[in-house]
Amino acid sequence: MLVMLSSPHAHGGDSIRTMMLTVILALMPAAAVSVYLFGWLAVLLIVVCMLACLATEAICLKLMGKSLTTLLDNSAALTGLLLALTLPALTPWWMAVVGSVFAIVLGKQVYGGLGYNIFNPALSARVILLISFPLQMTTWLAPMSLAVPPVNLYDLSTCLTLFFAGPDALQLGLDAISMASPLGHVKTEWTLGVPVAEALSGYQYSYLDAFLGKEAGSIGETSVLALLLGGIFLMARHSITWHIPFSYLATVALLAALFSSISPDQFAPPMFHLFAGGLMLCAFFMATDPVSSPVTPIGQIVFGVGCGILTWSIRSFGGYPEGAMFSVLLMNCAVPLIDHYFRPRVYGHESGRE
Repeated sequence: MLVMLSSPHAHGGDSIRTMMLTVILALMPAAAVSVYLFGWLAVLLIVVCMLACLATEAICLKLMGKSLTTLLDNSAALTGLLLALTLPALTPWWMAVVGSVFAIVLGKQVYGGLGYNIFNPALSARVILLISFPLQMTTWLAPMSLAVPPVNLYDLSTCLTLFFAGPDALQLGLDAISMASPLGHVKTEWTLGVPVAEALSGYQYSYLDAFLGKEAGSIGETSVLALLLGGIFLMARHSITWHIPFSYLATVALLAALFSSISPDQFAPPMFHLFAGGLMLCAFFMATDPVSSPVTPIGQIVFGVGCGILTWSIRSFGGYPEGAMFSVLLMNCAVPLIDHYFRPRVYGHESGRE
């Protein structure tokens, strides 16, 4: 991010490269937890996604006749890391590569490159993969800390076989090594007429485990603690402000508290929503993307509230258990409208327009 100050326009000290590196550092706690939970599979996913994004970016720049020095701005590497953290541990290598190509080509370069994209590239690629490959994208590997699967995820050779050849190469069925995510389990049980509290009890759900990350889900979204640490780091570095994360999380919590108090058998409590799925990852790292989010504080609050309403609504009434990804992308579409109506008032003009 280039911070431009008032004339004579002295450089604010931050660069795109520095900002991207700061976000990568903020994601390190979540990445570390993903390795603890899913072993070498997490490492392989992160490395392949980052390398594939860098390679795709290099090809795009070459085809457009642009300098390859743009690769040094860390944006492609960050996109690869974010994409990897949104993927299930059992994602095969080719799907990770396809998602990386989607993220760079369709999510970024087709709009003109960094600074012109209207959607978060990693998030848009994740949604494309979910729609295109719903089975693979909703098959969650049981993490090492939650249960001991019949494979050792800390063994590199085993994980290489899983990553490049799939469970069949180890003569393992998906049912033997996978489990439902908390959101998926509650959604499925509720459609069968099971109350929320009973569904959570049957899952042996623990708020402490969810806070620490000991549950099934995408490799980088399970640990609330790790993502909070990263989010606080970004706010302390002034890379993001509180407006979007706070309004987003507060809206989800308020809606969940209201409706769960009215019908606790149908609607999950606020703590469950806050700790489940990709909400924390989206609130701090996806929705706050400076390119695809509003520029004014009031606009950012409106954006966060909209994300919160959509996330809770999709989770509660939609066909997908998770709604965070869709909500951010849908609100990205509304950013030009939000910026139009909530831009700062121009001094000396009553309408705020020149």
